[in-house]
Amino acid sequence: MSNNLSKRITLPFLIKFTLPSIIVMVFTALYTIVDGFFVSNFVNTDALSAVNIVYPVINVVYAIGLMFSTGLTAIVARKVGEGRREEACRVFSFVSLCAALFGVVLTAVSFFGLDGIIRLLGSNDALFDYCRDYALTILGFFPFSILQLLFQNMMVADGRPGLGLITSLAGGITNMILDYVFIVPMGMGVAGAALATGIGYCVPTVAGLIYFSVRRGGICFVKPLADWRSLLHSITNGSSEMVSNLAMSVTTFLFNIIMMRTLGQDGVAAITIVMYLDFLLVSVNLGYSMGVAPLISYNYGAQDNEKLKKLFRMSMMLLTGFSVLMTAGALLFPGPLSAVFAKPGTDVYRFAVHGLLIYAVSYLFKGYNIFASAMFTAFSDGKTSAILSFLRTFLFLVVCTLGMTALFGADGVWLAAPAAEILALAVTVFCFAKYRRFYHYL
Repeated sequence: MSNNLSKRITLPFLIKFTLPSIIVMVFTALYTIVDGFFVSNFVNTDALSAVNIVYPVINVVYAIGLMFSTGLTAIVARKVGEGRREEACRVFSFVSLCAALFGVVLTAVSFFGLDGIIRLLGSNDALFDYCRDYALTILGFFPFSILQLLFQNMMVADGRPGLGLITSLAGGITNMILDYVFIVPMGMGVAGAALATGIGYCVPTVAGLIYFSVRRGGICFVKPLADWRSLLHSITNGSSEMVSNLAMSVTTFLFNIIMMRTLGQDGVAAITIVMYLDFLLVSVNLGYSMGVAPLISYNYGAQDNEKLKKLFRMSMMLLTGFSVLMTAGALLFPGPLSAVFAKPGTDVYRFAVHGLLIYAVSYLFKGYNIFASAMFTAFSDGKTSAILSFLRTFLFLVVCTLGMTALFGADGVWLAAPAAEILALAVTVFCFAKYRRFYHYL
């Protein structure tokens, strides 16, 4: 492991090291996007709206998976950097067991309260059955959703990002093939989409269980010993990623309610399309930030400030390139991107194209804000990371959404994201300046 994480920091090395994590996150985004493509084209756009209504529940589970995986990865990588590999393995084994049990509890709670949850999320009678079919099928896979994220991140921390990429690709390809099989020839509708996604979760989970069970000499499973302090540290250290995704659940719910009231079910379908595209584009920034985090944690544990300076400067350069490319792509090709999910000439298509042209401006700023939160998590500064995530993904976005929709109607939903990201960037710059005296490599 140390042979990879302790290498000299160069731009080619950094790209090579983080590229697997970027591709992993892109394929994770494709789980949802492929579902949306098949549902919208082979069921109908009402079914697509239903999937988005249920999405906050799925996102809560994803948020918990990110919380465990990012928080634990930072702790384990730092311990290995400090030369405490055996202790790192014990923490990894215990937290993994707790994460799996947490997923089982979430499945049980969701099952018994499902109908009420669906109504609470804003489903009307026309969409209720679609919502229930999708949610009832996928909730059984919640533990696998959590563990696949944890194992993929830990493979990066173990110096094997390529293996994490392979398992993610296998899961993504499985999901895509089964989406077609279950929805088109078998006619299973939204339940088929959920089943395909769930089985896609299982592939990297099973691969991770095998890898860490037979692994020797690096991070591996050992007999788990109760270590509640490390569990709490993992949860709090990864809380920013959880806050970010939980906030996304709340804002998705808010978007759905506003669109249902202003533009009806077509408006909900349009915001679903933009959120799918957003998830895909932002996954590049998320993947890079998650991929570089073990390098930051390892060198932070080793107290190698020169490498940390290089990591920060190169990251700023790469993120600037990502931001420009994403914004340009969304502004230049809103029609073709929207046409993947909606037929040109329909109201859904028209709403989505219009919204994407406004929403695209947010990509100029998102990458820096996402990286800042991940960086402070890598420093084991979960408090600062959580504050940045909470402000960006919840407080600023909710306030901007409510304020701008009051002024501009449905357009306020599209305008809220760029405004919130600009406000978040101001806080990010402030935090960089404030903590520079502590983190001398900023």
